[in-house]
Amino acid sequence: MERSSLLPPASADSHSRDPETTGLDQAIARARAALLERQGADGHWCFELESDCTITAEYILMMHFTDEIDDDLQEKMARYLRTTQALESHGGWPQYVGGAIDLSCTVKAYYALKAAGDAPEAPHMLRAREAVLALGGAARSNVFTRILLAMFEQVPWRAVPYLPVEIMLLPRWAPIHIEKMSYWARTTLVPLTILCSLKAKAVNPRQVDIRELFVTPPEQERHYFLRGGILNRLFLGLDKLGRGLDRWMPKSLRQRAIRKAEAWFLPRMNGEDGLGAIFPPMVNSYEAMILLGYPKDHPVRQTCLRSIQKLVVHRDDGSAYCQPCVSPVWDTGWSAMALIHSGDDAATETAITQACDWLVQRQELDCKGDWVARAPEAAPGGWAFQYANAYYPDIDDTALVAALLHVLDRRRGQPGHHHLNTDRAADWMLALQSKNGGFAAFDADNTYYYLNAIPFADHGALLDPPTEDVSGRVAACLGVLARDQDRDDLRRCIDYLRASQQADGSWWGRWGNNYIYGTWSALSGLVLAGEDLHQPYLRKSVDWLRARQHADGGWGETNDSYIDPALAGTNGGVSTPHTTAWAVLAQLAMGEAESDSVRRGIAFLLACQQTDGLWSHPSHNAPGFPRVYYLKYHGYAAYFPLYALARYRYLLARSRTQQ
Repeated sequence: MERSSLLPPASADSHSRDPETTGLDQAIARARAALLERQGADGHWCFELESDCTITAEYILMMHFTDEIDDDLQEKMARYLRTTQALESHGGWPQYVGGAIDLSCTVKAYYALKAAGDAPEAPHMLRAREAVLALGGAARSNVFTRILLAMFEQVPWRAVPYLPVEIMLLPRWAPIHIEKMSYWARTTLVPLTILCSLKAKAVNPRQVDIRELFVTPPEQERHYFLRGGILNRLFLGLDKLGRGLDRWMPKSLRQRAIRKAEAWFLPRMNGEDGLGAIFPPMVNSYEAMILLGYPKDHPVRQTCLRSIQKLVVHRDDGSAYCQPCVSPVWDTGWSAMALIHSGDDAATETAITQACDWLVQRQELDCKGDWVARAPEAAPGGWAFQYANAYYPDIDDTALVAALLHVLDRRRGQPGHHHLNTDRAADWMLALQSKNGGFAAFDADNTYYYLNAIPFADHGALLDPPTEDVSGRVAACLGVLARDQDRDDLRRCIDYLRASQQADGSWWGRWGNNYIYGTWSALSGLVLAGEDLHQPYLRKSVDWLRARQHADGGWGETNDSYIDPALAGTNGGVSTPHTTAWAVLAQLAMGEAESDSVRRGIAFLLACQQTDGLWSHPSHNAPGFPRVYYLKYHGYAAYFPLYALARYRYLLARSRTQQ
């Protein structure tokens, strides 16, 4: 199948209108109308981005750390925490809907509810406490939770890793350096080193404690750190040594390091979009500024607080929760892509134009962010995931938006209209191609895997290595752009994808759960990059997808597949709209519009469409960090099923006209 056949036709509504497609037409029309209704006045979309309970719990505890408690907001957030507790099963809080209890989530949620005024004797609190104690108590929480507890004086500081701010003074060649860490770890860690080095102490005005969550009194506990392999033991030894030497650290050296940390994060504060545009660095920098003596009315401190407050979502049921970040560029890119394929009426055309104009305005063309350490000669040209995040544009978003702009130009008979945008984007992405040919989300060759053995990195998410799904998106973009100068780099990306394919034919997914998402991302990219559809390795992936289709015609995948690969592409027989859309889109890319598998997938999507025209499912559909932290993109049930239905309609009509 030539690449042009995967692009939308000049008129996306040019299809046969036989009775078989009538229901499909109506479903697409309803979904399109529903999506258009949710577009902002300026042309963009931004759906809710929900995580587990931890961000909301940390928001409550932040208010108690600073003694800036909004009691009304606190009660709304407490209501949200109570509704997300798994009372009918394990009694605690999971990382994702339907998941097993997570000790750290449960400790934070319990502490936040107690701070909000819930009595320890209340039935839901008793259930949570019993669950925590059964897992060994709060002392077994992860590092980030123990750091929070140390700041609230619930555990001694020896319970947390030694995080001296002096790491800011280390040279680039040092084994541990902030530039060797991922962007999210870097932005989180820098202000956190100030909090840990100065042993920050929460105001905790209501003196709330959680001693009842410890099996052994926290001051007597001697086993806060689990010992792993040789490298982990080495780092634990160094951690102990550093802690012992800390008392002799020259004050002048510490002050110099604090000034350097402060000088690092202040230029990156990012206005009301916040440091790194994600919640943890925002909170850490806010609390660090308080510790450093910034008065409450200081403009930078006030702006930082507003960036945190803007993440709060108020729901109609009277509850509220805090998002980890927002996803407007990602949501707008996929919404516009779905609409391009779904219709060419005036309202849709106007919406697409407004969306693309909005996106063009957000391309970063000036700021050389932290990525410059890997690509010093490259010109900026990427898009961020959020409204603004100039220091940290996202390769995944950039590939999506650049491809979208090119597709729009071709569809409207204006080839090259956005070539300045797409060229800058492609050049920037290729400057960050890793040595193995793949692409990560934010950096190149961020593969210092030994760092995941340091005590701070018990979450195993300190790095940003190349991944199959991002590489697939870049391959798709480069394939669509079809620039002669990119051929060799594209070939390297294709070779990376071929080498990273699983033995069963699937691909792992880093930023969407999991193998079905990864397989869709890789397959779409490989086909658009020009790979022959008949190659055995590509056909094997289609066979893998079909083998995992459920009896109802849909697909689903549990987040447990990140823990146990044997669960890849399975979900206990439960199908979800977004996963089904990915599986259908993957097969459509492979020329399977006439297949029984695709028809059954489309039938599932038609059957579970809601009266409002969209789809929904309560499951978390993407990892923030696999095995550690998960997200629910509310937009995935809006634009991906519509995209799948629209692509199916066009390719089916095209296939039949060629017969």
